[in-house]
Amino acid sequence: MPILTAFILAAFVSYGVAWYMGSIEGNFALLLFLATAVTGAYWLAERLFFLPRRRRAVATLEAQHAERRATLAAQGITQVDNDDLSDARARLLAQPWWLDWTAGLFPVILGVFLLRSFVFEPFKIPSGSMVPTLLIGDLILVNKYTYGLKLPVLNTRLTEGRPVGRGDVVVFRYPPKPSLDYIKRVVGVPGDEVAYLNKQLTINGQPVPQAPAGEFLDESVMAYFKQFEETLGQQAHRIIVDERRPAFIPGASQFPHRELCQYSVEGVRCKVPAGHYFVMGDNRDNSLDSRFWGFVPDGNIAGKAFFVWMNFSNFKRIGSFH
Repeated sequence: MPILTAFILAAFVSYGVAWYMGSIEGNFALLLFLATAVTGAYWLAERLFFLPRRRRAVATLEAQHAERRATLAAQGITQVDNDDLSDARARLLAQPWWLDWTAGLFPVILGVFLLRSFVFEPFKIPSGSMVPTLLIGDLILVNKYTYGLKLPVLNTRLTEGRPVGRGDVVVFRYPPKPSLDYIKRVVGVPGDEVAYLNKQLTINGQPVPQAPAGEFLDESVMAYFKQFEETLGQQAHRIIVDERRPAFIPGASQFPHRELCQYSVEGVRCKVPAGHYFVMGDNRDNSLDSRFWGFVPDGNIAGKAFFVWMNFSNFKRIGSFH
């Protein structure tokens, strides 16, 4: 067992190193599931086999010790050296290293697996596409049950939650490369006609209300941008627009249902197909979103982002957002 365990742990470490070095595309959900299954198997083996065997060894030791004392007592010997069994008991009951690093970690790994899969999942904002709502370096929490629970890894829906709504900030698996997680704001739900023409967002023929909100200094690029308060859905949020960028969408790819979109020098107009969403970044001129690579299938939605729990360069960022 020690050799087998060493091989299994080495495999996990090798996978993590290869992922970190960029040699392979990692899947954290799968890795966590496998870690839970493996450590769970060791935990069961510990509870059902290894621990009872160690306890039997202790019972045998104590029985042998009692028999020895009885034999010595029959000979009139009552004082015996090394009569304390505490150290021997502790050695026999102690978990070997290979169980300590597997069965011993199972409760922690199981807790992380359940929390991450069904309650909250942490993410780090890597880019400025959601400025000014979210900044680079924000550590956020994503609610995994708002839209219904899904089986981890398989992403099979278990329960029905509330529908994804316009204005929700969602984390999803990037359709062109599902191993990557993206975060954007939902601007169009199934059946909507979404237009972004001359930098004005229109839903089903109705312009989305915007109000000037001064200028915003984006410290990641050290530049000022025009800021607007946009009301989409039930909550208002802020967006920034770079007037120096053209309105047309350069380099749009050939994505599924592209025939539902019409591109022009003014921008893009799309009809959102059933079971899909149209998403955009709040940093409207610096966001790779549905305008470029298409619609997000419902099955790709991981959850609703709602809280910044830490930003190590700016503690004032901690709090909820819309």
